[in-house]
Parts: sequence; structure tokens; C-alpha cells
Amino acid sequence: ITQHIGAYQVEHTPKGSKEAHKITFLDTPGHEAFTAMRARGAQVTDIAIIVVAADEGVKPTTIEAINHAKDAGVPILVALNKMDREGADPDRVKGELAAQDLQPEEWGGKIPVVPCSAKTKQGIEDLLDSLVLISEMNELKANPNRTAVATVIESHLDPSHGSLATVVINTGTLRAGDIYVCGTTSGKVRSMIDAHGKRLDSVSPSGAVRVSGFTRVPKVGDILQVVSSEQEARTLVEAVKEQQEQSKKRRFVDLVSRLSEGKLTQLKVVLKADTQGSLEAVKDALIKQSSAEVSVKVIHAAVGAVSESDVMMAAASEGVVIAFTVPVPISVQKTAEREGVEVRKYDVVYTLLDDVEGLVKGLVEPVEEEKIYGHVEIRAIFLTKKSEQIVGGKVTDGVIKRLSFRVQRDGTEVGTGRITFLKHGEKDIKEAKEGTECGMRVETTIPIQEGDIIEVYLRELKRKEGK
Repeated sequence: ITQHIGAYQVEHTPKGSKEAHKITFLDTPGHEAFTAMRARGAQVTDIAIIVVAADEGVKPTTIEAINHAKDAGVPILVALNKMDREGADPDRVKGELAAQDLQPEEWGGKIPVVPCSAKTKQGIEDLLDSLVLISEMNELKANPNRTAVATVIESHLDPSHGSLATVVINTGTLRAGDIYVCGTTSGKVRSMIDAHGKRLDSVSPSGAVRVSGFTRVPKVGDILQVVSSEQEARTLVEAVKEQQEQSKKRRFVDLVSRLSEGKLTQLKVVLKADTQGSLEAVKDALIKQSSAEVSVKVIHAAVGAVSESDVMMAAASEGVVIAFTVPVPISVQKTAEREGVEVRKYDVVYTLLDDVEGLVKGLVEPVEEEKIYGHVEIRAIFLTKKSEQIVGGKVTDGVIKRLSFRVQRDGTEVGTGRITFLKHGEKDIKEAKEGTECGMRVETTIPIQEGDIIEVYLRELKRKEGK
């Protein structure tokens, strides 16, 4: 069934409980979709199930899946499949898992390993029980009573129905007729179809449906966000386009800059080499390039040519790909350019290590500094709408800009927010000086009241001197 929309939801009541839980399984092709979502800022997966055949053990593809799940920072559960087969050897497989730093619970570790068989259904109830337990321990909850936010997990152009996308609801409830923004496109939900082909009027958190109503095909990993009007949708689309254009300019030199400014204290590397011997030697040498303040972390290492999956993992992790005496196919180079990932090719190990040393040397953790720009006394409230307000006030000191602020009421901080627009009369302005009056559109965690004081500030990361 998952082949139709890429996701399937089941209801399960654990042993000893009367409460039914909904569990959504995502069936992504390979790891590309998973990393594409993370590269675009989406964390749609709450728990990763690593399926290992009990008669085959841990394979290179298994190791890659494990590394993806580790780097995503999600809880991991291992499904030990094919336990019905004659050659099943669970203890051997557990040893191989432990070698990948997945220590089974039975061996004193934290990783649940559930023996099961998709063929005979052995252990499936135990697997579902474990998923519910992990979700409860990690307090995986969402609010259905808000505007919906969802993530695209599959998309395509259908000759009969136009642009379609399968989405998983992260929070809120998605309804037919909702206006939304999704990546660089907007639209209105025309229909929602579940894994059984049933048309739905609404979908609650963790639900997965195929949505129609897109003006063009969205990308896997794009965030679908419901908005209040078509005007708001158009404004947000333009903002997303500008943001994406800026992110396309992110290249290796930008990564170097952020490292040198102390904004990153870890250089993440996806490493590919021609032989297992070369791979281990280069990996060990890279790790030794770490300094006391900046570490080099090899998040994935494998033998063979650089793949799109390697590039997407680097994109999701803000890392780089290092190819040691292996090819980089043209299609992969194009993906790297599109995602803003630098793929560095080397034939000599000393050149490779010199480059990495240049990145790491002298970089230290930044110091956060705060600058107070000024204060505004609120004298009028013009509009209050959810988390957004339009207010007016007088600048009592300093200079007010489109920055973050604290809300002070009777000398006590009661909330925070950010100024998104500044006006003086009908004129848009970039700043308001002491003694002047201004109108502001703000996003805030608490409704601002007349008499409140807004303290505008900016926090910056300053680089300390290297050792």
C-alpha cells in the first residue's frame, strides 16, 4: 500500500493498555528522500527503524542507513527480520550492530532490537509496542488545534490530476480548502486521499495523505504551511524564493568563513575512497586533524564513487564531501551544485590533510555578545491577530531597527518578539531615532499592551582569538 502514497498508518493498542495509538510508517526510496527533507530543514521522522535480515547481518547499505539515522539525531529501533529462516543468527547480528555503536538493550545498551518476521508476522506486535514506548518516552506530541504544517515526502506530475504530493502532517489539522505555501509555490487543498484511496476532509498530526491543488510540483522536503489568505501566501512565497536564492550561494568558501568566525565548531565530512584500506587510513588521519576547539567528524565513510545520497547527507549536515581517488559522476556534481555542497577530490593524502588542517587550525568557540539598540514606549494598539500585532509608540532612547525585542511590563520581562516592519506615518523606514514616533508590525509571544516598554537588541557571535 505504501507504494501508492509512500506512507501508511496503523492503529495499535499495546499489551496491557486500552488506548489506541496511530503509527505512521514512511516508505522512502533509499535514503535520498530522508536526507533531502533534512537538507531543507524538515525533521519529519520521529523514530528510525533499521531493518536487518537475521540470516544476512549488517550490510554496507545498513551501515549507511545507520549513519543517516545517527546524524539526524532520532531514536533508533532495530527490526531483526527473517527470524523464520533456518540461517537466522540473532547473536551474530547483535554483535555487528554493537560494532556500529548500536549497543542492544539486552547487552546493556540503549537500542531496542526486536526479532520478527514479515512473512510469519512473528514479533510484529512487539515491534509496534516498542514504537509506542519510544514515542511515550520521548514525549512525541503535536497540537491538532492550530493551522497545519506538513512535510512533502513524495511528489510527481500526474497526467490526469496535475501536480500531486504526499505530505505528512507535523502539527495542526489540514483541511480541504485550506490555502497554503509550500516551498516556492502556493495553492489551495483541492483533495486529500489516504493510503486506502479514501477521500478525507481533514487530517490530524502524523497523518499522511496525497494532496492535489499545487500550481507546480513541490520538492521532497518542502514544508507546507497553511496561511490565512492568498495575499499572505504570495508574500511568503517571495520571502522563500529570496531565502533559497541566498542559500544557493552557500559554497565551501562560506563554510570556511563560518568556521573561521567561530559559528561552527565541528567540520562534518562524508568520506569516499577507492579501497577499504585507504578509507580507514584517511578517516583516522582526518580525525587526528581535530583541535581542542574544533573537531573533524566523519559522519559517513564508504568505498566507491560519490553518490547523490552522499551529497544530500552533506547538505543536511552542513558538511563537505571528500573523494579520495574515486570518481564523481556528472549527475552527482550537478546535484552538489544545486544543493550548495562542495565535493573535494584528492589523489594525494597529504594535500587532503593540509586543506583540512587549514580549516580547523586556530578556530575556537564564539562568545555571544548582546547590544541594546533602544527602547519604545507603546502608546497605541492598532491590530492584534494571533501572534502578530501592529502597534505604535515613541522611541525613548537609542535607535529602533527591525530586530528582536523584549516586552517589559511594570519593570518585568513578560515576553519576546521581533519587529518585521517600521513606519513613520505612511512611509516605510529602516530605523526610528530617539524622540520620534513610529508604527511597528511585530511578531510576539505575548500580546503587547499600551504602556509596555519594548527593548530592542541584537545578539552576535564574536570570534575569540585562536590559540
